[in-house]
Order: sequence, then structure tokens, then C-alpha cells
Amino acid sequence: MTAQLESSPVTSVDVELQHQIEQFLYLEARFLDERRFEEWLDLFSDDVHYWMPTRTVRYERELDKEFSASNEVAHFDENKRALEERVTRIRSGMAWAEEPPSRTRHMVHNVIIELGDSPSELLVRSNILLYRGRLDRDVDFFVGFREDVLRQSEDADYGWLIARRSIFLDQTLILAKNMSIFL
Repeated sequence: MTAQLESSPVTSVDVELQHQIEQFLYLEARFLDERRFEEWLDLFSDDVHYWMPTRTVRYERELDKEFSASNEVAHFDENKRALEERVTRIRSGMAWAEEPPSRTRHMVHNVIIELGDSPSELLVRSNILLYRGRLDRDVDFFVGFREDVLRQSEDADYGWLIARRSIFLDQTLILAKNMSIFL
């Protein structure tokens, strides 16, 4: 007797594309961990929306309200200009939250790729774990997942640009002393 497999709700992509996108995300993590922020910024489209909503504890019947809506308060709600300004501030030496600099390690896992709204876009979901060490004793962990829209671009150094990033943390209460990091 053979078991019948139900079709997967996830769009299947070829192994080469899966590898290419994973390598792109790993490179992005490396840029952040090595504080190569200007190269990291080059991975984003000019019209990027970088967003991380707040999260609240909800009963099962209200889970659709667990994350703040796009018109409500968010930890990050930025465009490319705002991201550039954050990098400029970090580089200025006047950002007390990053003097001396944090040590980070970005881990990206469970990358799932689906076709996007246009032929040049992909929807990419990945689980993330970020370790941040600060000074001698401050340690923070950020755990969650990201939903990215990657846009294929001939002008991009690595073939893709991040056109939208939504970051959803598992934590409802962030205990870090500041949010001067990038996810």
C-alpha cells in the first residue's frame, strides 16, 4: 500500500534558486556581523520598507491582533533614507548605544521561497536568531522570523535587492537596553 502525499502549500523552487537566495541572506548576515553597514545598505532597493511591529500577548480568539498593524506603533518603520541615517549616526562616534560597538552574530535558517506578485519578485520567509554582546556583560537574544520581498535586479551587485522586510519577534517584551541593531 502506498501513502498518498498531499500537495505542499509552499511553491517549489529549484535547488539552484534556493541556494542563491540562501547565500544572499547569509552574505547579508555577514555584512551586519562585520559592521559593513554601507555594503549592507546596498542590498536594499530605494523603495524598501523595513518594518518590525510590536507584539502583545493575546488569547487564541484574538491572535489576529497579536502584532501591531501597519498604522500602529512599531519598533521599526523605516525607509531607505531612515536606514542610511541610522548607519550615519552609528559611524559618527556619537551613538552612545554603539560606542564601543556591539558584537553580533546573525543566524538565518529555514528559508522558504515562494513566487512573488511579479515575475521579478520572490517572497522569502526565514527564521532568525540574533546574538548581541555589548560591553563586558550585556547579552541579548532576538528570535523570530522575517518575511522579505526580494526583487531581481540587473543593477544589484548580487542579483537581488530587498524591497520589503517585515520582522516578527517571538518576544513580546524586549529586555535589551537599546535597539541599535539591524535584524
